[in-house]
Amino acid sequence: MPYRNLGKSGLRVSCLGLVIRRLQHDPKKIAEKILTMSYENGVNVFDTAEIYASGRAELTLGNIIKKKGLRWSSFVITTEIYWGGRAETESGLSRKHIIEGLQGSLSRLQMDYVDVMFANHMDFNTPMEEVVRAMTFVIENGMVFYWGTSRWTPMEIMEAYSVARQFNLLSPVCEQVEYHYFQRDKVEIQLPELYHKIGVGTVTWSPLACGFITGKYSCRANLQDYEWLNDRLDSDEGRKQMLKVKQLHLLARNINCTASQLAIAWCLRSESVGSVILGVSSPDQLLENLGAIKIVSLMTPELLMEIDSIPCNRPRSKT
Repeated sequence: MPYRNLGKSGLRVSCLGLVIRRLQHDPKKIAEKILTMSYENGVNVFDTAEIYASGRAELTLGNIIKKKGLRWSSFVITTEIYWGGRAETESGLSRKHIIEGLQGSLSRLQMDYVDVMFANHMDFNTPMEEVVRAMTFVIENGMVFYWGTSRWTPMEIMEAYSVARQFNLLSPVCEQVEYHYFQRDKVEIQLPELYHKIGVGTVTWSPLACGFITGKYSCRANLQDYEWLNDRLDSDEGRKQMLKVKQLHLLARNINCTASQLAIAWCLRSESVGSVILGVSSPDQLLENLGAIKIVSLMTPELLMEIDSIPCNRPRSKT
């Protein structure tokens, strides 16, 4: 398992991570087996959020870690904060919710701290200075080691960095972002500039585009968070993209791998990506996805050019 730095911080993360989101729907033995297999194969990033199953995902992760007796120092736990409850004060990025929401996460995880906390959405009702000060507070009090952003624009990330510099506070170290064949602009055009300017790295999710790349896109129940795809499935554009996916399957077959492995390896080809977060529901799917590591070496310039020759796979230029 290769490891990379998270942004320009010193934190070393496995290039593949595991999201603890749907494991709570699996029998406990399967959830435990998936996490154990991940850990034994070198995965050290386990991502969750206060909103996943109303906190039960964090509870599941914490129980498994405690049962297995894993050393806290041997893995990286990341959690996301924004949507915590129905009350007005139980969501957003106010100082109150950042601190109380984190305390709730730590209680469910049965841990004294988490390694990275992501602000999972921009809160336009809270001043940026309050957000950055609250993040600095929880870090300085040993509740978190690093903080990052998720679904923030480059301008919003720069604002957080500027506020941190102005008041001698701590700035975010990474942005968590959707990244796959059909969603490339932010990771390939916008974020590299932030990385070189202020050291903000990238953690990516949904490498399989909610199953679209592997052929599971017919399950509409899984598409509620993917408007770009859901809106197109019944359109001419959607049918064209399905044809493009078939071409990608042919490319995968030509290099003797699965479409999933090709899609994940394609994400890993970028050195600016610290970790690609996987969502799996079975041990077999986990092992298949982990096999993508061996495919990264096959990402030759010729193969990348062939992938980019598929029109819908090219990122838009800055202009």
